Amino acid sequence: MPKLWRSWLKSLIERHNNCIVKNNQFASLGSTALLILYKTIAMDTYTINSALAPQRETLLNHSLYSRVKTIEDLRSFMEGHVYAVWDFMSLLKALQIKLTCTAVPWLPVGNPEIRYLINEIVLAEETDVNADGQRQSHFEMYRDAMLDSGADVSELDTFLQDVVETQNIFVSIKHSSLHPDIKQFLDFTFRVIEEGKPHEIAAAFTFGREDLIPDMFTEILRNFEANFPEADLKKLIYYFERHIELDADEHGPMAMQMIADLCDNDPVKWNDVEEISKKALEKRIALWDAIEEKMLQQDLASI
Repeated sequence: MPKLWRSWLKSLIERHNNCIVKNNQFASLGSTALLILYKTIAMDTYTINSALAPQRETLLNHSLYSRVKTIEDLRSFMEGHVYAVWDFMSLLKALQIKLTCTAVPWLPVGNPEIRYLINEIVLAEETDVNADGQRQSHFEMYRDAMLDSGADVSELDTFLQDVVETQNIFVSIKHSSLHPDIKQFLDFTFRVIEEGKPHEIAAAFTFGREDLIPDMFTEILRNFEANFPEADLKKLIYYFERHIELDADEHGPMAMQMIADLCDNDPVKWNDVEEISKKALEKRIALWDAIEEKMLQQDLASI
């Protein structure tokens, strides 16, 4: 490693408030260790996105999108995807609990900009205006769209009723009849929430959902409109278009700023964010695999 580069890195480390390497240890570090150390210190949302590029590419080019060719395929897609729509709100509400004051007496907690971000997203996700001009959460919009398309909501409703009755999400996931990969998808979400670390919850929320949604939903919508020109998918298309509009123009950039504010210059937190984000995307890929597997099984059964 060139002496000039090593000297610059040493000065960067010395300026870093949360440095994990003392000056007397620096000289003994090899080139590989120094590169890892540099990556840790210099990490930001841009480098996180770069690290997640392979997983994002896999998701955006997943064969599931082109496999949705019949109305039965569409129903299967919705019956699996709805769990990602539902658990998204738990990530968001967990952030609201952690980063704003939801207790009485009220006190001004944390960063006002982050409070605004979270409450703004909650407002849109929990009480948006649906295609008929009425207030609904995005989950309720999606369930209505499922009903309009003829998708089966009985498994979803049974699962949610069990969540209410057990008051233990992990028991409900374990005892459900859901596909194993859907169970793992949900279990991961609620394990991150249970750990209670705001930057990790924000990572699953931002890089696993908000930052991904515009590109992913655009691809889904493109295929739906091409394959079902005669079907009445007004509510479903509205749901996707609304998410694309909100997440690309408003919520996505705001969520990125939240990550930057929560991690600041802490290299451990940035590493946590990268690790959680990769796992979140891998769980989403497995969810897509599970939905595609169900479609293939239906195709074989119809032969």
